[in-house]
Amino acid sequence: MADNEVKDLSDLADLTEGTEIENTEAKAPTMPLREQQLDKQGRAYATGRRKDAVARVWIKPGSGKVIVNGREQEVYFARPTLRLVIDQPFAITDRQGQYDVVATVKGGGLSGQAGAVKHGISQALTKYEPALRSTVKAAGFLTRDSRVVERKKYGRAKARRSFQFSKR
Repeated sequence: MADNEVKDLSDLADLTEGTEIENTEAKAPTMPLREQQLDKQGRAYATGRRKDAVARVWIKPGSGKVIVNGREQEVYFARPTLRLVIDQPFAITDRQGQYDVVATVKGGGLSGQAGAVKHGISQALTKYEPALRSTVKAAGFLTRDSRVVERKKYGRAKARRSFQFSKR
């Protein structure tokens, strides 16, 4: 038998006494990996997309006002569920009522526009406070939802729906 044969953990410790082993533990970064990105007015800008909607979003510290296309959030997104969608990034990071949001949205319907504004707010929030990136990313708000409407095919009523079959 070989003299380097290991039978238990104490034998393993004896083998490694003569060699140096580096500490390979992962150290948590003390500083954020990215740096804060602000414009000349002290705002963070980001673009959000969902379905066919594209939102340009600016956030800055304030009282929590959300203005979409020049109108208040309650006027533009009348349904409470759409307002909840927009507030999700602030709720998950405990920043409700701390930032003013100005957004312009084009294309798509109201649901897609609300999703686009949410995506834009999430991106802008991580640019304003890079330390929040891991929280927002873990919730899945930084990923663009790539689901779009399937196109209509020829010989069909809609994307998948066929015309009614007639036996006679």
